[in-house]
Amino acid sequence: MDTLIGVYDWERERLTTLLLDVELDANLDAAMKSDNVDDTINYAEVADCITEVGKTSSFTLLEAFGGAVMNQVLATFPAQAIRLKIVKPNILPNAQTVAVAMYQEQT
Repeated sequence: MDTLIGVYDWERERLTTLLLDVELDANLDAAMKSDNVDDTINYAEVADCITEVGKTSSFTLLEAFGGAVMNQVLATFPAQAIRLKIVKPNILPNAQTVAVAMYQEQT
């Protein structure tokens, strides 16, 4: 997903592509029994939700962006917790990627 993010001035001039890994802790008993998509979390909708956060934000830090993503996903979907890893590729000359991983429970 593309978003405006970064500490340095040159990062603030263009969108940056981020790669996200998302894990949701949710009760999936109904879906396991029914094999019906209506009984589970719609992952396309989760992806759309995250993309919308990216489109409407301009954070400096991955941590702040991640917090906004986790808050919005937990507010929108029936999950008890979320694990999020955000990878920012090709941003430093001496590293292929930088990444943060975080976890948040529903309050």
